[in-house]
Amino acid sequence: MNTVPRPWLIRMSYWVRPLMAFYLKGDTYTDPIDGKSFKSFLPYGYGKQRNNVLSPSTLSLERHRLLWLFLKSETNFFQDSLKVLHFAPEQAFYKRFRKQENLEYTTTDIESPLADVKADICNLPFKDNEFDVILCNHVLEHIKDDTKAMQELFRVMKKGGWGVFQIPQDLNREETFEDDSITDPKERAKIFGQYDHVRVYGRDYFDKLRTIGFKVAAVPYSKKIAPELVERFALDINEVIPFCHK
Repeated sequence: MNTVPRPWLIRMSYWVRPLMAFYLKGDTYTDPIDGKSFKSFLPYGYGKQRNNVLSPSTLSLERHRLLWLFLKSETNFFQDSLKVLHFAPEQAFYKRFRKQENLEYTTTDIESPLADVKADICNLPFKDNEFDVILCNHVLEHIKDDTKAMQELFRVMKKGGWGVFQIPQDLNREETFEDDSITDPKERAKIFGQYDHVRVYGRDYFDKLRTIGFKVAAVPYSKKIAPELVERFALDINEVIPFCHK
């Protein structure tokens, strides 16, 4: 799930990153995850680069910064005692969540060295109704049988629990698009965003989660944030957070 080859910056050695952060130090943009400010963020992307999106300190992208703000303002994630399952843990979050004394924090992935439990999302080795919170972000677009994966997420979530299941999404597209006949990696990257994405989710993504049993709020959270902070934090104004409850 998180074994996709990353652009060169993600593979930089740890001693290079602090130098890059020092070089870019300024006061134009701020990473809300660690509070550090920079004159610019870095470009990032597969094939086509997006400018000014990668924080040099936490390596967060737009979606990570938005999720952090959402968790802080709209959930009990940083206050209550919670049993949390985190799929394919992102570098921007992993160490911070691990240190939170209020969380019983478990990471999982099929291959990641950051995973506490190596597991297939379609066949999870957890009990029914086990977790208060599930974070599963930019994973489902890699999974062929996403219906089975969603069913497993629902099964292991406690009644009354919640989760955030972010995905790359084309909100201009009504229906999710898949086409297994496209096999050329470059063509798949062009159409699906990455060569190993199996679909482009449309607006029907939320309804699919509802058919599994989740109550889903599609939250346009960037639009609830002051415009000057959207710019300062380098957020995607069109990002929608799938906030799911059981």
